[in-house]
Amino acid sequence: MITIEREPFDSPTAQALREEQRAELIARYGFDSEPGAKPTSADVPIFLVARSAGDPIGCGGLRPIEPGLVEIKRMYVRPGERGNGFGKLILQALEDEARALGAERVVLETGVAQPESIGLYRRSGYSEIPCFGAYAGEPLSRCFERCLTSPSP
Repeated sequence: MITIEREPFDSPTAQALREEQRAELIARYGFDSEPGAKPTSADVPIFLVARSAGDPIGCGGLRPIEPGLVEIKRMYVRPGERGNGFGKLILQALEDEARALGAERVVLETGVAQPESIGLYRRSGYSEIPCFGAYAGEPLSRCFERCLTSPSP
């Protein structure tokens, strides 16, 4: 059974999952490839941790950008847990939290060396958009959006 619950951004479990994600991204890209300001507990008011049988398996957070718009940050599923639908469940939980915040639209950035993520977002109704903010002009970045007023695929 999977549970997805809010957890502080700086909790030990959240920090461990984010560090695993960071290490994986460095392995894929050869360096810390995220442009712009790194998310913090001050600007990511909602952070979710997914657990299977009590063990943490993934996470994701929301960073408000402007009224009605939030960015998904630090979405991650441990490699051994991928392919089980957990990413979609985390994404849906983040979208529910975004709606509760009053968001009408969510955006996110992922990278060219993350085809699993790109596939998940496309299958989940996200459309590729020009990269925004710090991601604009970054050749390794791919940005997506989804209108939360339309039904999930």
